[in-house]
Parts: sequence; structure tokens; C-alpha cells
Amino acid sequence: MPRAVLIVLDGVGCGAAPDAASYGDANANTLAHTATAVGGLHLPNLAAWGLGRITAIDGVPPAPSPRAAVGRMREASAGKDTTTGHWEMCGLVTREPFATFPRGFPAELVDAFTRAVGRGVLGNKAASGTAIIDELGAEHLRSGKLILYTSGDSVFQIAAHGDVVPVSDLHAICEKARRLCDPWRIARVIARPFVGEPGAFRRTYDRRDFAMPPPGETLCDRLAAAGVPVVGIGKIPDIFSGRGIAEAIHTEGNADGLRATLAAMERLSSGLIFTNLVDFDMLYGHRRDPAGFARALCELDAALPELERRMRPGDWVALSADHGTDPTAPGSDHTREHVPVIVRGGRATDLGTRATFADLGQTLAEHFGAGRLDAGESFLGEIQPLPELTA
Repeated sequence: MPRAVLIVLDGVGCGAAPDAASYGDANANTLAHTATAVGGLHLPNLAAWGLGRITAIDGVPPAPSPRAAVGRMREASAGKDTTTGHWEMCGLVTREPFATFPRGFPAELVDAFTRAVGRGVLGNKAASGTAIIDELGAEHLRSGKLILYTSGDSVFQIAAHGDVVPVSDLHAICEKARRLCDPWRIARVIARPFVGEPGAFRRTYDRRDFAMPPPGETLCDRLAAAGVPVVGIGKIPDIFSGRGIAEAIHTEGNADGLRATLAAMERLSSGLIFTNLVDFDMLYGHRRDPAGFARALCELDAALPELERRMRPGDWVALSADHGTDPTAPGSDHTREHVPVIVRGGRATDLGTRATFADLGQTLAEHFGAGRLDAGESFLGEIQPLPELTA
């Protein structure tokens, strides 16, 4: 059975999509603008794989002979959030956008939520997660009320201090919220635990996403039906509501996600290792921190040689993203962008601009012999094995 690694660089877009203006993102380019903001990036391994051929990145020249197949993908789904991006990457295009609530959630939903969980709420508005915790955290400590907020995405986010609401209780509260949010077509309920004292609050990696279940078949479902194990690392199991995931591995940021990916490569002889690296988006994109974003890219770059060393004949390592989160854009929301697609393990070729993220899922489905997904065109035929990986 083949083996592949798919690493989603959460929020690492590579230039505005054709319809970006309708989302308020006409000039977005996460990679290019991050590089410009820090005076250029030094990413020798990503450069060698071909990253600089996808978009102009200060400090990352286009490799004349890249080591990987490279291109970019356009989103066909309505929206620019984590759920739609991951689902589409796995062959499920979302035609009807999820509901968003820029002015806060309606009283009908909030009242039902407070009755169900036995606590009041603070906030109920669109806000940056760190900003609203700083704003309302002290009152939350005094009152015990939950901090409820949203963003430009379809998210019902509940923040609580660990001393007021233990993490296990917060997760149970979110499970109740998930059932209430389904009729409203809210993509994700997110538990946002935090710790610390007023003026020094910090969010923890005990965050958990409670997503709507995918309304159709995904790559994970198809692989599971074909007997191909899927290991979900980071928030992947949450995004797919656990469907098709044989093993779920919780992580605490990018470095931990990369360690878990390498460990899975060491012990698994076949199947799909499916990883999300959340720090690009959560810590740096939403907080509009290009310097932090650049450091995270350098951390990824430094891990690539070890990923290559652990590849076996016939393996693939694919890098992509679910949306952009341009750290130089106004506001704190995602940005509607193309995303990179970089595949190491096949012939180094120009994959061009793909019409949908689903092309990657369709290619992986064909790679594993799992049959066709509903959306996407495979580029498997454009990639031939590299001699050094098949010797």
C-alpha cells in the first residue's frame, strides 16, 4: 500500500484569488507580504523545492530546477475558512456559504445556549480572540460568565479561564453548543481555554474545534472504505468530525505537529499522514504578526531535510494550505487567496493554477487506488517517480 504525507500550512496563502475583491481581500498575498514586511525570507529548502516559482517572494528566488512539483490552487467553495478549505482539499466543494454573524449571534440562539449550559455570556460580538480575552477576562473571572465571540468566519467561539471552567467542562459546553448551532449552519464551535492573570492572559493548546460533519464523502471517508489508514494530526480530526480518521493525534503548535508527523513516518508503513500546522494562522496571521509568521516559515523550512530523510520509495510529501491569513492585511480575519501545492516524491513539474483545491484530494485518491472523488481533476499523470526515491 502506498504512503503519503499531506501537511496543511494553515493560512499560508500565495496571492489573491480572482474573486478576492468580493471578500475585501483584493490585494492579499500572505507569503509575499510577509517577506516584504520582514525584509526578505531565508527559506533555502522551500526554495529548492520550488516555492519561489509560485509567487514572487522577497529572498526566495524561483529555483531553475525545483526538486518538487509546484503550482497553486484556487478555491471553488464559497467562503475562506478552515472548514471549507480542508473539505474542498479532500474533494468536497461547499456551494452554499456557512452563516456568519458580524453583529453577534441572535438572541434566540444565545438564550438557548445559556439555558442549555446554565451560564450567562459576555461579549457576543466579532472580535480578535486575544483582544476579547484581554477586554473581558477579568469580568469573566468575577462573574463566571462565558466569553462568547465570533469573527469573519463561521465560528461560535467560547473562551473560559481554566480556573473558572476546567477544560473538560468547556469541551462539554461546546458539545451542547454544537447541537444548537447545526440548524444555523455555523461551521465550527471552538473551545478557547486560557490561563493567567489580568494583563497577562494567554490561550492554551487545549483548544478544540467542534465542526459540522461533512455533508458528503471526503477523501478521508474514501480511504477508510478502501482500508487505507488515515492518521489525523493537529486539528484534522476535529475538522472532519473524526470521520475516516483511524488515529487522532493532538498537538501543541507547529513544532509539535512536525515532530508528530516525523514520528508517524517512522512507525507507519502505509496510509495517509494528514497534518495541520495551526500556528501560522492562530498565532501570527490573525494577530497580524509578520515577524512571527516569518519565524514559523523558517521552522518549517528547517524540518524539510528530515522529512526527506524519512521518505521511502514511492512516498509523497505534499504541502498546501486551506486559505490565506495575510498578516499585513487590515482586520484579523482570513484572506481569500490561492494556496500553494508542492509535492515532493514525483517528477518536478509545473502544476500551473488548479481550478479547485479538490485536485489535490483527487490526486491522492488515485495515488491510493481508492477511486474517484466527486470533485477535482487528478494531476497524478503529470508526476513521474524520481530516481533517487525509487532506487
